[in-house]
Amino acid sequence: MRCTSAWIGWALCLCASLAIRAQEYTEDDEMILDLVGEDRTDPETGTDPAAEFIRCNKVAWRIPGQYIVVLRQGTHESQLQRTIRKLRGKAARRGYLVEILQTYSGALRGFLVKMSSDVLHLVAKLPHVHYIEEDSSIFAQSAPWNLQRLLHPYGGFSENGTYRPPNDGRKTQVYLMDGSVQSSHREVEGRVLITDFNNTPEEDGVRVHRQASQCDSHGTHVAGIVSGSDSGVARGAGVNLVRVLNCQGKGTISGALAGMEYIRATLLARPVDAVVVLLPFAGGFSRSLNTACRDMVANSAVVIAAAGNYRDDACLYSPASEPEVITVGAVNSMDQLMSQGAGGTNFGRCVDLFAPGDDIVSASSDCSTCFTSRSGTSQAAAHTAGVVAVILSSNQIVSPVHVLQLMLHYSISNTIDFLSLSESHRLTTPNLVAAMPPAIKTSPNGELLCRSVWSERSGVASTDRVISRCRQGEQMMGCSSYAPEGVRVGETITMNSGRMECVAHNGPAGKGVYAVARCCVISGLQCQVHASPEPGQAAQCVGPQHHLTGESRSGMKCGPPLKGKRCTVKEGVTSHAICCHAPSLECKLLGNISADKDQVEVSCPSGWTLTDCSAVSRGSAILGPVAKGNSCHVYGATGVDGAAGAAVCCRVAPPEQQAATPH
Repeated sequence: MRCTSAWIGWALCLCASLAIRAQEYTEDDEMILDLVGEDRTDPETGTDPAAEFIRCNKVAWRIPGQYIVVLRQGTHESQLQRTIRKLRGKAARRGYLVEILQTYSGALRGFLVKMSSDVLHLVAKLPHVHYIEEDSSIFAQSAPWNLQRLLHPYGGFSENGTYRPPNDGRKTQVYLMDGSVQSSHREVEGRVLITDFNNTPEEDGVRVHRQASQCDSHGTHVAGIVSGSDSGVARGAGVNLVRVLNCQGKGTISGALAGMEYIRATLLARPVDAVVVLLPFAGGFSRSLNTACRDMVANSAVVIAAAGNYRDDACLYSPASEPEVITVGAVNSMDQLMSQGAGGTNFGRCVDLFAPGDDIVSASSDCSTCFTSRSGTSQAAAHTAGVVAVILSSNQIVSPVHVLQLMLHYSISNTIDFLSLSESHRLTTPNLVAAMPPAIKTSPNGELLCRSVWSERSGVASTDRVISRCRQGEQMMGCSSYAPEGVRVGETITMNSGRMECVAHNGPAGKGVYAVARCCVISGLQCQVHASPEPGQAAQCVGPQHHLTGESRSGMKCGPPLKGKRCTVKEGVTSHAICCHAPSLECKLLGNISADKDQVEVSCPSGWTLTDCSAVSRGSAILGPVAKGNSCHVYGATGVDGAAGAAVCCRVAPPEQQAATPH
C-alpha cells in the first residue's frame, strides 16, 4: 500500500495552502478559528497579534492533527526551543500531549508538531509564532502510465500532463458487482451509491478478519479506476455497488444471478439512458450466468467482464465466455500480456480487447486518502468501463454492440507480443489495446465499423463443421474459413432464426478449420444472403440498392475476380452472395495476385472498411484468408505455386458525394 504522501507517478495539482474564507467554514473550522481568535494579543507582550491559521484549499488532502508552526523572521534557535517548551507546558496543564516531529532552521524557522486541534489556540498566542499551517499531502506530477496509455494515441494530455478525456462520463451510470466500497474515500466520495443488495457467501475458515480495509480493498480500487477524482477514467460517472463478493473476494453464481436480477428490476423501475454493468470477477463456465448477461445486453446495457487471471482460454470461464459481453484481458505498461506469478491474463477468441491491468494505482481502503497498486483483469475491465462511460455520455442512444465496435475501432493494434501463446491462440486472440476515442465525428449516416469473429476450431472428421455468428445488432457482411494445415472444403452461409451464420467445413484428412464472420454496424444497414439458383451458377444481388459485400462457396472461396454483383463459381458448386444496403453505402473490389509467393496482402484505402476477405491458389493448399484491421492477408502452405487475394472494401460516401449516390 502506498499512502498519498508517498504516491509516485500520479497526476494531481500541487496543493497550495491558502487562508480559509468564512463562507467555506465547517463547524470544526469555526471552532478552531474561534479559539485562535479568542485573544488577539500576546498575553506576554500585550502587543503582538495572534498567529494566522492556514489550511490547504483541497480538503481531502489535509492531514488533521499535524501542523507546521512557523516563527517570525529573525527568531533565534534559543527562542525556537523556548517556544516549544512553553507549548508543551501549556498543553500539559490542560491535559494534552504534543509531539514535536521535526524542527526547521533554513529558509524558515519553526517546527512540525502532532497534536489535537484543541491546542491550536495556545500555539497561536505563543511569542514569536508568525503563522500555523495544517500539514497536507503533495503528489508527483507525472501522469500514471495507464491513463497516459488510454489517451496517448489521440493527444488527450495537455503539455502539463493533465488528463483530458472527451467528457467525464457523468451521463452514464455504472453498476459495479463487487465486494464493499469505501464510499467515503476522497477518490469516489459523492459518486458511489451503496445499494441495499447484498448476496455473499460466508467467509472460509473459522477465524476471519473482517476488517473494513480488507472487505473494501478490491471494490474500492476498482471504483477508483472507473470514476476516481484523480485515478479514474470517467471522473463524473456514477457508480452503484451491488455486493456479490465477500471479504475474501469470493461469491457464487447464484449470488451473481440474484445481483443481475436486482439490476434488471432497478432499471425497469427507474430507466436510465446509459448503463454499464461491470463484472470484475470470473468463475467456471456457467450457462445460467451467461444467459443473464445476454439478457442484460438485450435490454440495452453494456456489460463488461474481466477475462480472468488464470493464463488460460477465457472461453472456459464465465461471464468472460458470453459472446454478448465485452471481455477484457490485461496488459502491462509495455503493452505485453500481464503476468503475475503462476497466473496472468486469460486470452483467446472470447477476449474482445486488452486494457491496462498491471501495477495500477487507485484508491486504497486503508484510509480515506490512501492509494495502492493492484494488478489483474478486474483493473483492465474497470478501465474499459470508464472508456465506455465516456462514449455513452457522448451519445446515450448508441447500442451496446456499436459501443464495442467503437472501442475496437479506436484501439491500438498489433503491439502485443503473443509468442508465449499457442499457435491457435495467437491466431484467434485480438491484438488490440483499449484507447480513449477522441470526440467522435461521423457522417450524417454514420461510419461503417467492422470486426472479425472467430469460431472455435472444428473437429478433425471430414464431416465436422463450425459456426461463427455476429452479435445482436450487427450484420454479417462477409464469411471466410481458415485451416492451419491447409485442408478445408470452404464455407457456406446459412440462416437460423433470421440471423446469418458463417459455417466452415473441415476437409478430408483435415485437422480442423475455423469459421470467420465479418460483422459490421452502420445506421440503416440491412444484409441478405442469396444462394445460386443452381449448382455451378453464380449467386447474384438483386436490385441496384444492394452491394455485394461478401461471398462464399461450398468447395472453396469464389476468389477473384468477382464481377460486379455476381459471384463466379465452377461447375457443380453452390455459391452464396451477401448483399447489403445502407444509405450512401458504396463498395469496391480490390485484388492482388502473386505468381511465386505463398503470402499476399490486399489493403483497403483510407476511409474504406474491409467487409470480406477471400483467397485462391493454383493448387489447393491455401490455409485461408485472415482479416487484420483493414487488410486481407492470404496464407498458403509451403510450396504453394502462387496465391491470390481479394478484398471487398465499403464506406459511406462523403457528404459531397451522397447526393449523387443511388439509394
